Amino acid sequence: MSEPNSPGESQRGAPRFFVGCEDDESEGQEGSMRTDMELYEDDEEADSPPERQIVVGICCMMKKSKSKPMTQILERLCRFEYITVVIFPEDVILNEPVDKWPLCDCLISFHSKGFPLDKAVSYAKLRNPLLINDLNMQYFIQDRREVYRILQEEGIDLPRYAVLNRDPDKPDECNLVEGEDHVEVNGEVFPKPFVEKPVCAEDHNVYIYYPTSAGGGSQRLFRKIGSRSSVYSPESSVRKTGSYIYEEFMPTDGTDVKVYTVGPDYAHAEARKSPALDGKVERDSEGKEIRYPVMLSAMEKLVARKVCLAFKQTVCGFDLLRANGHSYVCDVNGFSFVKNSMKYYDDCAKILGNIVMRELAPQFQIPWSIPTEAEDIPIVPTTSGTMMELRCVIAVIRHGDRTPKQKMKMEVRNPMFFDLFEKYGGYKTGKLKLKKPKQLQEVLDITRQLLAELGQHNDCEIEEKKSKLEQLKTVLEMYGHFSGINRKVQLTYLPHGQPKTSSEEEDSRKEGPSLLLVLKWGGELTPAGRVQAEELGRAFRCMYPGGQGDYAGFPGCGLLRLHSTYRHDLKIYASDEGRVQMTAAAFAKGLLALEGELTPILVQMVKSANMNGLLDSDSDSLSSCQHRVKARLHEIMQKDEDFTEEDYDRLAPTCSASLVNSMRIVQNPVNTCDMVYALIQSLTSQIRKRMEDPKSADLQLYHSETLELMLQRWSKLERDFRMKSGRYDISKIPDIYDCVKYDVIHNSTLGLEDTLELFRLSRALADIVIPQEYGINQAEKLDIAYAYCLPLIRKIQLDLQRTHEDESVNKLHPLYSRGVLSPGRHVRTRLYFTSESHVHSLLSIFRYGGLLDEENDQQWKRAMDYLSAVSELNYMTQIVIMLYEDNNKDLTSEERFHVELHFSPGVKGVEEEENAPTGFGFRPASAENGQKHTDPGSLEDLSRDETDRAVPLSEPISIQRRSPLIRNRKTGSMEVRHTYKWLMYLWAWFLSSAAGFEGCSMVPSIYPLETLHNCLSLKQVNKFLTAVCESAGDAHSRTTRALSAMFDTQNQPSVDSYIPQRVLSSSMSLRSRSDRPPWCKYYNISVLMTFLGWPPLAFSVLGLCRLFMETCCPLQSVLNLVC
Repeated sequence: MSEPNSPGESQRGAPRFFVGCEDDESEGQEGSMRTDMELYEDDEEADSPPERQIVVGICCMMKKSKSKPMTQILERLCRFEYITVVIFPEDVILNEPVDKWPLCDCLISFHSKGFPLDKAVSYAKLRNPLLINDLNMQYFIQDRREVYRILQEEGIDLPRYAVLNRDPDKPDECNLVEGEDHVEVNGEVFPKPFVEKPVCAEDHNVYIYYPTSAGGGSQRLFRKIGSRSSVYSPESSVRKTGSYIYEEFMPTDGTDVKVYTVGPDYAHAEARKSPALDGKVERDSEGKEIRYPVMLSAMEKLVARKVCLAFKQTVCGFDLLRANGHSYVCDVNGFSFVKNSMKYYDDCAKILGNIVMRELAPQFQIPWSIPTEAEDIPIVPTTSGTMMELRCVIAVIRHGDRTPKQKMKMEVRNPMFFDLFEKYGGYKTGKLKLKKPKQLQEVLDITRQLLAELGQHNDCEIEEKKSKLEQLKTVLEMYGHFSGINRKVQLTYLPHGQPKTSSEEEDSRKEGPSLLLVLKWGGELTPAGRVQAEELGRAFRCMYPGGQGDYAGFPGCGLLRLHSTYRHDLKIYASDEGRVQMTAAAFAKGLLALEGELTPILVQMVKSANMNGLLDSDSDSLSSCQHRVKARLHEIMQKDEDFTEEDYDRLAPTCSASLVNSMRIVQNPVNTCDMVYALIQSLTSQIRKRMEDPKSADLQLYHSETLELMLQRWSKLERDFRMKSGRYDISKIPDIYDCVKYDVIHNSTLGLEDTLELFRLSRALADIVIPQEYGINQAEKLDIAYAYCLPLIRKIQLDLQRTHEDESVNKLHPLYSRGVLSPGRHVRTRLYFTSESHVHSLLSIFRYGGLLDEENDQQWKRAMDYLSAVSELNYMTQIVIMLYEDNNKDLTSEERFHVELHFSPGVKGVEEEENAPTGFGFRPASAENGQKHTDPGSLEDLSRDETDRAVPLSEPISIQRRSPLIRNRKTGSMEVRHTYKWLMYLWAWFLSSAAGFEGCSMVPSIYPLETLHNCLSLKQVNKFLTAVCESAGDAHSRTTRALSAMFDTQNQPSVDSYIPQRVLSSSMSLRSRSDRPPWCKYYNISVLMTFLGWPPLAFSVLGLCRLFMETCCPLQSVLNLVC
């Protein structure tokens, strides 16, 4: 307990704590009353209170008055010399009339379950005490409708909402229309996700409904039961009885902020994991919910003041949602205390005591004046040494293992398709993507109608082919329900119909416009893909330094501590493909140690929308360069002879080792295609025989696939691969490899013959076709890469350029920063989940864009040789950029910021090949002229015995429980030096005994990260990215791309959100074409809008030690063994 430092506080240190009784009995029962709470052992001097006392009455249910926060605060309140606390017994409150309740001068009374608020109001009218919390306003707090009304009247931001009153007397307020992905409440539309709250504040059964595109269902929140505060339910329909508030769901990145006021000028804020995220309550070793104090912005402090005054509750708790750069109040709880915070208990008692003394001391003629105190000075550990601190992690990651993607194209001309195209605004852009269940149902209805007409009238002029219509119907009817995650239909307007490839087709070509219908299905993230993503997310934590307390003792504790203390600025982006979004959600689940279903995590943590090409790409709209590349590739691969030296020059001008090796395996492309086709025929034949076998009738393949579905996908490939002309469709090679890889991995128990040979041959072909589809020579690779990922390059550049503190980032309160190495510093993490095309393109830019010169940089040459040997960018491929800051360097020095580039080719192949490429590990030392020397900033550099790195610490090191090392709390600085040196030698030994740093993967099925370069400056990287953007602008002068830092924060999401804008510029000089819709005149323009910022920084020696102890499993295992 802190010493009294206020003139009005008791100097005896013995609090006077009483349980109230009737006024005429108080004299004789003081001794027995004061021991009721069993809090203190009063000395004889404190047996009776002073003559002049201000009596503070506590009138609430016993569960509240005996709670730890209340007793801690009352204990401190009693240290005021002239204040005596009297607790009203619960039996008296419930059963005695108010005129027999104890007397008091100041009343602290509040409602909770079972409390007779009416009697408390009557008592206040009878005795007229000073009220700390207004009692009449507590009626309003029990009704969420009144709470929202008061908040609105006070001009306090709250989520957009509507009230559904199922009250017969108010028929105008009970209009509810429920749709598949929205509800309409009294004319106000709320698309999913939205929140449904009972109007009664005592009812904590709040539901959050998710859109079908994210998996549907709902998260059901309730008052904490054990370690759960919510559960996921597949039910998607809203409740049909009772009155509710419906409000817009606010994406808070998985955290809620609880604010506690004590008077209008004091607010304590804490962050906790949102109960809507996975429903698991984070608790410490003592079973208490883990919360972390955070700092409120000036605007949030003003909101706290407004709430306190508007509801007339001196002690008041309310909930804040920080979303889209704003703070919204979503609930007001009334009287609430912070749990487990000694600092809050001190502050609360002091403020309440001062309020009581200020209001009542004059009338009691008690000499008292408001005490003045010096402000608490935040104590933040200083930084020392020459260590660099991790500032930013940017990762571009391919999705996880998926089912085979399948696609069917057909040209349609029926008016019903054109009506559908117009209905959903297809003419605005010339393209339309249909994913919602209602939209897919409309396509299915049209298909059924056309098939019915085709069956009734064989001579009717319906242009659609029956076989393709039947396939369209079959796919749309799969699974028995619609979900935008696994099927979609794309429609593209063709002003003159589809171009024909032969003179015979030209003769039969129909005049007039048509629509190209592309049906895509499959490509769903498999259970294996979810596991891959989740495990990689868990392993990703190990790249972050630090971690202590409840996070010590297991890998990745530093990241969890950073995130939970709001010092981790995390944003996760994903393209609109379901497999990519689910990969992002699974990764987030592993990264942040979440539990439960992926749908709630996806909705709250993953930012996915139409981001104008940031992570999405329209693979059906190829650039002219891609058309040329594919045509040349098709031509080369149709030669029925062995590859010649000229073919090697034409197909592999970059001399890629993996490409050359694949060409040697293939030798004759047509012969190899013949063998692949024959193996596919054999495979379909085997599947048909299996289907005829009665034993295989109920055979279930991986991911609930049946033999019939398996036969469908292979039969389609058999039909499509070999064209009527006898030539092969080279574009089907990736699909064949995709399918056989899936079956070899997941359906090998079927024992189908020759699948491994089909896998080997199709992989060799795919290793030629897939990378070369993104450009054959360097110029083509860059041109295609710009088309795919220029917006992503610009966004990465913005992420790296942030050099000033961002006010929108939540800060840890400095008073709670003891034990936190850098409370004012934040690690910024940006994760971009996308498809293979973006990963290929981004890697091409780094390889061929001119970042470094191989001839002058041996480390880069080794990296390029390694990438040249990588044949496939498999699932979970990662490109990682890490930014460090050296606090010892001048702010203007080029050496201040240090960038590292890392890469992993993702999931390991079906069979580990002997010639699988090997890199040089994670953050290795570089080698020049055969002599090894250490790169600045590399981990090996730390093993040097340099005294300037062992800086004495002013405070002893305290290693929390579950730490691999157990030390005496009184460890001195000299002992720290020896431990530090020992750790460095151990680290050097560990590095020398391992080829790579497995700790940065720790997922056996995924290749670990390999460092491409670890000695780049931020200026160097920024210059390169700027040059890339300028080159792309020159190469694509038909489009205008701009950066803007000028957007209205009142109407836009958070300053770090990527909000591309579509700009239609009438000033662009384009040729007018009367036969094209108006949208053909314009091109999409991607605009990135962001404010930038970073603070100063550094790392203490203690943080360095934690970095090594807790960033990788292998090292931690070594430490455990040694110690």
